[in-house]
Amino acid sequence: MFWNRKSKKQEGQEATDSAAEAAAEREETTAAGGDGDSEDAAKDPAGTAEAAAEAADDGAAEPAADAGELAEAEKDEDAEDPADDGKTDKAGEADGSEDSDEDDEDDEPAEDEVPVKADVFADEGGEAGVTGPDADGITRVRTAGTFEFDGEEYPVVSNTWIIDADDEGVVVIDPGHDAEAILAAVGEREVYLVACTNAYSPHIESAIKVAEESEAPIALHPREMRAWRRHHGAEHRPEIEVEGQGALDIGKLHIDVLALPGTSPGTVGYYLSERGVVFGGDTLRKGEPGMVGNTYIDYTTQLASIGEALLSLPPDTRILPDRGPATTAAAEGKNFDSWV
Repeated sequence: MFWNRKSKKQEGQEATDSAAEAAAEREETTAAGGDGDSEDAAKDPAGTAEAAAEAADDGAAEPAADAGELAEAEKDEDAEDPADDGKTDKAGEADGSEDSDEDDEDDEPAEDEVPVKADVFADEGGEAGVTGPDADGITRVRTAGTFEFDGEEYPVVSNTWIIDADDEGVVVIDPGHDAEAILAAVGEREVYLVACTNAYSPHIESAIKVAEESEAPIALHPREMRAWRRHHGAEHRPEIEVEGQGALDIGKLHIDVLALPGTSPGTVGYYLSERGVVFGGDTLRKGEPGMVGNTYIDYTTQLASIGEALLSLPPDTRILPDRGPATTAAAEGKNFDSWV
């Protein structure tokens, strides 16, 4: 078997390397790496002061010159007055250089600020197409289609995510409106798993076609089965039931399943701690909680999912949503208070 699901609820096993544990390990590593730099920085000023003191002592220890030598020295000093002026100017330049250095230090970012990394998925464009793979082996396929909800139709461009699980296979998350485009991006590789964040059509529309290509299993929360049957019927049931606090081991990937109810009762996220990325579906998009159609289904529960499950991840965690550009936990943490 190329995949092994470990479900805390279904099989009574604890999810290995939970999201909370992974976050703690990453924070400890960052903290440990910073101590050594601080100690080195602290040592340099002390070493400079000692060197200055030793130079002063050496000068004081030189023997005094006799009267003749003093007279000659006075003449030399009179002749060297212009040079002294030059030295004064240089000293002034040195002082200015020090001031400049201090200004540069003031411009440096605070230690608690999270560095912003360039993200190939941060573009605001809404055109269908393929982007990637990026440095983490993730490819985005944007597909255009129509989402029907509550008697209305909404044109949407949805994100399908393809993650390299090893050299031979991939995991596909939220296969949207165009199975052919998704399979073209997969190429000659095998699809190990099709994972859906919930059962709204932009997340499952191509699930069966994409899975059938490699006879891959489909993963979905059991509370999403009613919506699944409305779209795909009862004969094509997902093989894997995923729930929060469960985990999936696919190829070389370890995926923690996060419970994200709010947009639907069984919405989940897929968190890859080793790659610092979470696929949150429609729960959180850049700058706003995700809407279903033009409304919020359960706004209070959705906010709780965002705050407790997504924004509690390490600040530099990339959040890759079902629609729109990528964002980070740090960026959305700054917006959270305005949503409450």
